[in-house]
Amino acid sequence: MTFRTTASYDLVICDIDGCLSPESHAPINGPALTKIAEHNRRAIADRDRPVVTLCSGRPISFVECLCRLLHNTLIPAIGENGVWLWGPADNSFERDPKITEEHLEIVHEARQLLRSRYEDKGVIQQPGKTASVALYHSDTDYLRSLQPEIAEEFERRDWPFRVSMTWLYINCDLQHVSKATAIDRLLDQTGIPTERVAGIGDTMSDHFMVQRVAWFGCPANAEEEITKSADYVSPHEEVEGVLDILDQLTS
Repeated sequence: MTFRTTASYDLVICDIDGCLSPESHAPINGPALTKIAEHNRRAIADRDRPVVTLCSGRPISFVECLCRLLHNTLIPAIGENGVWLWGPADNSFERDPKITEEHLEIVHEARQLLRSRYEDKGVIQQPGKTASVALYHSDTDYLRSLQPEIAEEFERRDWPFRVSMTWLYINCDLQHVSKATAIDRLLDQTGIPTERVAGIGDTMSDHFMVQRVAWFGCPANAEEEITKSADYVSPHEEVEGVLDILDQLTS
């Protein structure tokens, strides 16, 4: 598949949490997402603007649902921080082929370890992950305090994890899998060159996206550090910021 438009960019790769929806359990702004869905319908029908696809640490089932809601019927979406590509054109689920059975066994052992140490303290493992672990606690400061301890334990056991903190979660991801490696796979499948790709993100986990796109934008609620890599920072937050960024790209 090769996808081209008459716009300056063929594709916008957008994070979900903090961009299209709150990272918390707050409601999603449905009317604003409807505007992005209309954008995608016109992009695919008229090829006059970039298609918006998704790149998220969320489980791939969540990414699939939101991708369908946004009427992206063509371009693969990325879930679980690069573990999965979901293809809306054929309903395909492709796990990164560099994830081995040995890696999956290490993830399983890590889940057991984290559950035994922290579950009785109220630390929850986000359901639906295949080759990573995401941890949540209602006290974000307490959760953040656990990050160094978890990273040190993984290093002691020589487990190949990258441990990072988003706004509300600790993500434990395989070191050789990231949003960057998944974008490489996505662009290889679609034939879209890097110079025709824009990205939108809000935290330092999106620096992997910055490495693979030609233009990068942030909503107003983005972490200060990631905004240093942005070509544009919207004055609007979350999905309203994304709509503003899309206006900047298509004006």
